[in-house]
Amino acid sequence: MIQFYGEICANHRSAARLGLRAAELEEFVETQYGKVHCTITGTLKANRPAILTYHDVGLNHKSCFETLFNHEDMQEILRHLPVCHIEAPGQHEEANTLPTGYTYPSMDQLSETLPTVIKHFGLKSVIGLGVGAGAFILARFALNHPDMVDGLVLININPNAEGLMDTVANKVSAVCVCIHVYMCDEIQTNHDLVATYHHHIMTTMNQSNVGQFFRSYQSRHTLEVERPVPGGNTNTRTLKCSVLLVVGDSSPAVEAVVDCNSKLNPTKTTLLKMADCGGLPQVDQPGKLTEALKYFIQGLGYMSSSSMTRLRSRTTSSSSVSSFDGSRGRTHTNDLQRSRTHSHNTEEKRGRSHTDVSMDSISNSNVDQAIPKSTEVSCP
Repeated sequence: MIQFYGEICANHRSAARLGLRAAELEEFVETQYGKVHCTITGTLKANRPAILTYHDVGLNHKSCFETLFNHEDMQEILRHLPVCHIEAPGQHEEANTLPTGYTYPSMDQLSETLPTVIKHFGLKSVIGLGVGAGAFILARFALNHPDMVDGLVLININPNAEGLMDTVANKVSAVCVCIHVYMCDEIQTNHDLVATYHHHIMTTMNQSNVGQFFRSYQSRHTLEVERPVPGGNTNTRTLKCSVLLVVGDSSPAVEAVVDCNSKLNPTKTTLLKMADCGGLPQVDQPGKLTEALKYFIQGLGYMSSSSMTRLRSRTTSSSSVSSFDGSRGRTHTNDLQRSRTHSHNTEEKRGRSHTDVSMDSISNSNVDQAIPKSTEVSCP
């Protein structure tokens, strides 16, 4: 069995070196804080990162990301980059109850399982895509291991500690998890979606394990990040990579995400606020989120402008998104500097840096042109 396991890993790493198509690989990876369930799909290439996903509480990689990754426009991204889905201990479908003596890892400890997974699969680096608790874990990982992360897409991230859990939170249920994901208004109006995820939590997830993950998330420490000040301390603790923050305008995480935006480097961070969207933007608006991901990945230098042709041709004034630099480390243009000046003035008025950018204005310009990264973008 051990020999067979080693052969699988060796073959997969060989495929990575040769740039070959590797069949979907699903396995448990042993880490210092327990086994994590991993699924890798796509073509591994030595000079390309993998998209590494991490789900929210009450979800797994299928329920959290399947709608997004099955969207037709997402296939263009998947032709360029492989994907590594990670599930926290005991959170995969039909998982057995964790052993009685098992102490569930903290958020910080869960973030420290990721270097082991990355090394196990021989990945060069990753572009993190996380939701809620998964976004927090990826942000913590990027803070401690910046050399392993090319970029982060963080949906519904709350960088702050939750404080003392109230009595309801101490007794975790599927209803508690739904309240974590959705606002009360959305629970009352979006019956079908909420009912679907409530059913998923009740029927496919191990309730005891979900409760342990939820309590771990509720007990998290504040993500200690600080917005760098020009000419200030060069050792300021902040995320070094490009970051796309995403939140639905009716999500319970709106204030937390805006707060996170105010603490990050404005030259590397974009806030995407999606209209008519609740606690699961990757499920509510997969097409619009895919557009944002394409621009983000192109900005990191992993998708050429030629591959964006179809996206530009489908762009209309009915949606909004921000474009990013066409390559890593590109010098910003004068337009960018003017936009940052506007962003600075706005920050004084509203306490955070952002610039409104519409999709139609971007689509009528060259996508390689530098567009301000410190932006708030509406997707109506």
